[in-house]
Amino acid sequence: MSEENQQTHAYRRRRVQALKKLIILLLVLSIITPCILCMVLFFRVNTLNRRIDMLTLQLDRLAEDLARQEEETKELQGDMMVEGSGVANSTEASATQAATGNIENATDRITGVTEQYTEEYKHKVYLTFDDGPSIYTNDILDILDRYDVKATFFVVGKETEADKEALRRIVEEGHTLGMHSYSHKYKDIYHSVDDFAEDFWRLKDYLYEVTGVDSRVYRFPGGSSNTVSSIDMHEFADYLDTQGIVFFDWNISSGDAGSTLLDVDTLVENCTGDIVTKEASVILMHDSAGKHTTVEALPIIIENILALEDTVILPITEDTEPVQHIKKSKE
Repeated sequence: MSEENQQTHAYRRRRVQALKKLIILLLVLSIITPCILCMVLFFRVNTLNRRIDMLTLQLDRLAEDLARQEEETKELQGDMMVEGSGVANSTEASATQAATGNIENATDRITGVTEQYTEEYKHKVYLTFDDGPSIYTNDILDILDRYDVKATFFVVGKETEADKEALRRIVEEGHTLGMHSYSHKYKDIYHSVDDFAEDFWRLKDYLYEVTGVDSRVYRFPGGSSNTVSSIDMHEFADYLDTQGIVFFDWNISSGDAGSTLLDVDTLVENCTGDIVTKEASVILMHDSAGKHTTVEALPIIIENILALEDTVILPITEDTEPVQHIKKSKE
């Protein structure tokens, strides 16, 4: 074979090999590409399914809330018709009487529970939630209802219809409604005793207007031992004392007050680790929009507390022995 024929043969062989490689590459791509697309579609479908589940859950909650509101409206209308038969201004009088009846029943439930367990259990635990109502208040209330547990909500002055409904639900389900200042603005509240008093009465009157509750318990923003106020906190404590109001601090903190979002395990440990060392544990948690891990941890916190021997969860009342960082007046 001539040299020219040999070169031609070698050239053809290289072309055939290159063509084989190209065919193999195309075959590989034809297999891999569909696999990649399937994986992408799988993750997309899973993501959409999770979103659908979340939306379905939200719709279920909305439907439950709507059904509950309709039932409460029917009950209120029935009470108004019965009570209004002997009153000139029947609508207004019946609404007031119905609200008063609801509050009295709730107060009786709280007092009864507290009296029942005062001496029976060695460890008493008080779950408290500051800064509400929030987008999570109904979730918290649902969890408390699931475990048949009563808590204390130290609320601020929020006036949307959703907030008002949350306040009413807190009361109707037998929880304690406490005050945590109207504005929660330290520089305004603690500017003077007069400013503190103005904020205090604004919240107290608002809560009474919305729920019919004459709240008698208070928690200072930042606690009574805060270092923000330029005025001695004893002055504000003494003012509350003159109004017959008991203030409550805490002796266990969840740690959820800061800007760092704590994980569920840390919150559970913070809330339950020291309970067995105390006769009374007042646990500080927050009911606010940025604290979703607090809501996620709450069922575990409750289960861990209920699993302890000689331990009961109670709502705070004005007769509860207060945990206070400072005394009400100087010695």
